[in-house]
Amino acid sequence: MDPIEQKILLRLSRRVLREYAIKGKATKDLIKDFEITGTMKKNAGVFVTLQKHGELRGCIGYITPREPLYQAVIDSTINAAFQDPRFSPVDGSELDDIDISISVLSVPEEVPGPSHFQPGLHGVILKKGIYSAVFLPQVATEQGWDRDETLRHLSRKAGLSENAWKDKDARFEVFTAEVFGEKK
Repeated sequence: MDPIEQKILLRLSRRVLREYAIKGKATKDLIKDFEITGTMKKNAGVFVTLQKHGELRGCIGYITPREPLYQAVIDSTINAAFQDPRFSPVDGSELDDIDISISVLSVPEEVPGPSHFQPGLHGVILKKGIYSAVFLPQVATEQGWDRDETLRHLSRKAGLSENAWKDKDARFEVFTAEVFGEKK
């Protein structure tokens, strides 16, 4: 995505966050104020991450492409701010303290095993039976984790034992992300 498209998506996300926090809804016609490019009309996986004073405040999105990127940003912004079960809904008084970042994802690809996951380059999905969990590419870097530590945390996030990622029936998918945000 070019820098102009990134800025448009960040402004769109900010507008949705503000409208929803203040009015309890985001109006359908809000996109009329934004130039939605062909790239933004293509289906894409995306996550919207909210941080307040450098701490996670919400993060939700879609791993696989299921709707146009601009719409996925709208939905993910609302979900990260108001539906992330780890946090209370964002309050209008917090808006100036929240920084938004957007991760546009490549389509996940299954890999033969955990050695094909490169922390910092790849996001990773662990699947084992009915359990699964995902980390975006930036998680390992932000936390200072190597591959094994990342996979231990991912196993626990999936509700499994920390070494479940070593089991023969554990499956892995990796993806990359183009990450951009308001905070420089």
